[in-house]
Amino acid sequence: MGIKRFKPVTKTLRFKTMLDFSELLKKEPEKSLLAPLHKTGGRNARGRITSRRRGGGHKQKYRIVDFTRNKVGISSVVVGIEYDPNRSARIALLKYADGERAYILSPAGLKTGDVVISGSQVPIKTGNAMPLGEIPAGTDVHNIELVRGKGAQIARSAGSYCTVMAKEGDMVQLRLPSGEIRIVHNNCFATIGQVGNADHENVSLGKAGRTRWLGRRPKVRGMVMNPVDHPMGGGEGRSKSGGGRQHPESPWGLNAKGKKTRRRKKASSRFIISRRTKK
Repeated sequence: MGIKRFKPVTKTLRFKTMLDFSELLKKEPEKSLLAPLHKTGGRNARGRITSRRRGGGHKQKYRIVDFTRNKVGISSVVVGIEYDPNRSARIALLKYADGERAYILSPAGLKTGDVVISGSQVPIKTGNAMPLGEIPAGTDVHNIELVRGKGAQIARSAGSYCTVMAKEGDMVQLRLPSGEIRIVHNNCFATIGQVGNADHENVSLGKAGRTRWLGRRPKVRGMVMNPVDHPMGGGEGRSKSGGGRQHPESPWGLNAKGKKTRRRKKASSRFIISRRTKK
């Protein structure tokens, strides 16, 4: 899928780019796999903002995606590749031999009419899902489970993938997109290939309004606020006392930038062999 650019007739079109959607042959979603999606605006059950800078945006319906791939041994045909407003990746509609339909994340190279299957002892082919223990080293995988049957949790965004590094006993070493090396049990399912729509990261929104369509509200720097609104606010411009050389702080006065936020005794730390590479 290529990037579409525009003639700079207006100021926003000068920087605006978008995907050409050439691979999306199926335009309408499968009605049986739609669910209502209620927006929270970043508020919790008590009505208080717990996630800032969220609100508005276009109304959407949720596409029910099969992250477990638990229809083992039943082949399916790709009916079409579709757009999903809730994620950066594209989704593929599968029609199984027993007539059931399901959405999966569309890997790069998957086309309408391809046959995919999940289970043990299936071919190493893009779109097929199988236990990690059966996937040879050096293979790129995505949609990876951490607990068998819970559903995939790793490598689900557009263009992402993990690489199978090695196998030790009943554990498999994976190199994550961040560079971290983690071990996962060999009975957890993973899908062969890379998640499609890798050009998503090259899209330039071009104008502020397009960001608001996605439900993202403006972000204001603390340094340009007043002292009553932020610890770093105040001063005529960049201030050495109010918003200048002291360590950056959050709106609640806690130090920001640089402090490690991962809990020292987190249970999953024993599965991490090497932390992510520093960029």
